[in-house]
Parts: sequence; C-alpha cells; structure tokens
Amino acid sequence: MSARATAVSSTPAGARPVDPVDGGLQPFDAGVDLHGRDARASLSRLVTRLLDHWALPAAEQAALLGLSTGSRSTLARYRAGEPLADSRDLIDRAGHLLGIHKSLRILFPHDRDLAYRWVSQPNARLGGRPVDLMVAHGFEGLLAVRRYLDHQRGR
Repeated sequence: MSARATAVSSTPAGARPVDPVDGGLQPFDAGVDLHGRDARASLSRLVTRLLDHWALPAAEQAALLGLSTGSRSTLARYRAGEPLADSRDLIDRAGHLLGIHKSLRILFPHDRDLAYRWVSQPNARLGGRPVDLMVAHGFEGLLAVRRYLDHQRGR
C-alpha cells in the first residue's frame, strides 16, 4: 500500500487527520500528490521525527528508508526539511513506517513511550526486535511488521 493510500484510507472524507507523530491537527487534501515537492518535504519531516522518537541509530534509520547504512548526510538533509527523493520505494517505505506508528498509537493509546520503544524491544512472536526484522528483510520486513500490528489491532 502506498503512503497516499495509507493517508487516504485512514481518514474519513472531509476530516482533518491527526499528525501521526505529534498528534497535532494538520490540513489535509485527499488529492495530494505525494510525488510533489511540498508533500515530499512534509513526509521527510514526519518520518525523520518518527525515527528520532524511535531513538534508532543512524544506520538503522537509513536501512528502514532503504538507504545505504552510511547515508548520514542524506538523513541530515531530510531532517532539515529537504524533500524525500521522488522514489516510489522511498515514499512507500515512509508510508509503511507511518502506518506502523499509527498502529502502535492505536494499540498503546495511553502509553506513548511504549509506542515509541516497541520497535526496539524484543518480541517473541516476531523472533526478536521488530527493527531487526525490518532491517534484515528490507521492504518485506516493513510489510511483515505492519501486517503483524494490523492483525493485533483486530483487522
């Protein structure tokens, strides 16, 4: 599922969605083009803020975005607000990371710290830390963790 489909499917028509990382209300246009520069800039800020909340090392952050583990300068540019590269893979990864975060906030509505720590804590059902699964298996690992959380939510 693409980042656009995630944003659209999780927001009722005419509603203003909650920012998946800080909880603030943000204007939303269901027809937004996620390949547009402004949308990719917003997405870069959201995703880097999420990765900061998850408190992962730079190498793991880069791997989750499909970047080389030495891409600290790219991460720093994204953190400074540079738009994500116009890459379907990168935009889809960002969407899945935000979807994982959304599921965690739904599963742990009264414990924001647990929602942020969850990816780096051992999980017996996943056979280790979720972040390790996502890094080791790349895009498929992201999908596996997202499906697992969706299942936990009762979908």
